[in-house]
Amino acid sequence: MSFASTSCLATAFALAVAFVGAPAGAEVIGGNPGPAYNYICPDADGQPALDCYFDAVGHLYTMCKHVKSIEIIEFGYENATEGTHGAKSDSCVVKQKQNMAKPYQAALRAAAISKQAADAVRSLQDYWIVALSDLGWHPGESDEDYKTRTMVPYEKFKDRIAGIKEIMAIVTARTTPAPAAPKAREKAKH
Repeated sequence: MSFASTSCLATAFALAVAFVGAPAGAEVIGGNPGPAYNYICPDADGQPALDCYFDAVGHLYTMCKHVKSIEIIEFGYENATEGTHGAKSDSCVVKQKQNMAKPYQAALRAAAISKQAADAVRSLQDYWIVALSDLGWHPGESDEDYKTRTMVPYEKFKDRIAGIKEIMAIVTARTTPAPAAPKAREKAKH
């Protein structure tokens, strides 16, 4: 058997093992089984909609914060947005807004049991968009001031999320489910 044949067989075997080892329904990323929401809410895979959304808020902000940091490292604070230098972070903001669309809509549906909770989710989304848009360096800002300012949203995200969770817990504890509709009761009997 030639080296090329052996190499092809080894590759085919490795791929077969990778795919056989993946749990049913798991997404395969780079040959490894990954969570269903690997990129958008990696720490809330398989969790309810609000948990995914809450995880995505910080995670997707961090992604764009890293991209902006790379631009700053590469071009310096003053030149990070000169010409096309800021294109990567601008693209990141657009992409993350698109990535957030489904988790945000799902979170709104989950929070719909309370107008206050739904309004708080909307407010968190609005703040998240503002925070993403404000990742750029402000002229005259020191390195320390910039780093401090871009860390503040994490604390605000955390506080707002805690408030939403508290509202949801209170509403859930004090609300009894509506009785099943007549058709649903009929189906339950059969």
